[in-house]
Formats: sequence, C-alpha cells, structure tokens
Amino acid sequence: MRPDLDVVARMVPADSRVLDLGCGDGSLLQHLARHRGCRVQGVEVSSDAFHECIARGVPVLHADIDRGLPEFADDAFDVAVLSQTLQATYRPALALSELTRIGRQGIVSFPNFGHIGIRSKLALFGRMPTSSVLPQPWYETTNIHLCTITDFERLCEARGIRLLERHLLDSRGRQVDGRARRGANLLAAGAVYRVDAPERAA
Repeated sequence: MRPDLDVVARMVPADSRVLDLGCGDGSLLQHLARHRGCRVQGVEVSSDAFHECIARGVPVLHADIDRGLPEFADDAFDVAVLSQTLQATYRPALALSELTRIGRQGIVSFPNFGHIGIRSKLALFGRMPTSSVLPQPWYETTNIHLCTITDFERLCEARGIRLLERHLLDSRGRQVDGRARRGANLLAAGAVYRVDAPERAA
C-alpha cells in the first residue's frame, strides 16, 4: 500500500462505514476491511481498476464522480475518502460537495503543486515539471486540476467546508513534521485533510 494511504488509513476509525471515491485498485479498502474491521465500498471510473477491486474482493461501483453520486444518500457512510483523486476530477468542487454530503466526515489527500521542488523546476526550465509525486508528463497525466495547499484551503473556505485535521507529506508520501508545518505550501509535497461539511458545525 502507498505510504500516503497508510496516513489515510490511520485517520479512519475502526469499525466504520467507509466509501472511497476513486478507489483505484481497492488496496486501501482491502486494508481497512482486514485490519480495521470497516465495512467498505469503492467507486471507480476506470474499468481496469474496477476489475482489480473485484479480484481483491472489494465491493465497488463503476461510476463517474464528476457526474455526482445520486446512488448514495446523505450521511450514508461514516467516512468518505478522496485519496489522490481530487486533482484528477473535472469538477473538484462537486467532488468535495459529494464527499461531505455522503460521508459524515471526509478525508482528502492530494499532491501540492506549490512545493519548492515543483516551483524550482518550472522556474529554471520553463516546462511542466515531473516528480516522484507527479511522475507523468503533462500530455499523459490524469491530473487535470492541480492545486496548492493554499488553493485547497481557500476552496474549502469558500464552500464553508471545515478543516478539522491536516497531515503533511514528503515526496515519498510519508508524513512529515517540523519546519514543513511552518511553510506547508512551500515545503510539503502533499497533504491529507480530515474535513467536515458546514451544516454539521454545531
């Protein structure tokens, strides 16, 4: 399992109902079911990844997040996850809205395009950069709405989404602390947030 998924998994309460939007091959959900006692459900648009989930025994719905998810009622799950998926959607604001509608709480992770390594490559070479977090060239990447940590936080503020918890990631997807916290938008290669919908603010 990817290191960033390990960070996400530790944020999910044991025995909870979990929906993973853009679940990929289902490795996170498989881990949560086996080791955390969670009841899991995936949503995936890729046919190949959908069949990988089936092979793992992970329940999965073949659906497109960008079209909304009317199949799921409000608060249908304890936790809804968007792990390294938000930047690959055509409608990130809708994806966030669905995340916080369906899940009582949400977990979101994404690569930070404001990281110093990305900025430096763009400034020095004048080309769309690649990195261990963003390895594909611009003409092959599925990432179509890259953002920075600041961009994400401002989107949440504009939508009234509460930020409850934040973990910063290094270029390998591992959790980092220390000085990265003081300059997260520059020094963190990615981030994982626990979020809540505005109407649930008591």
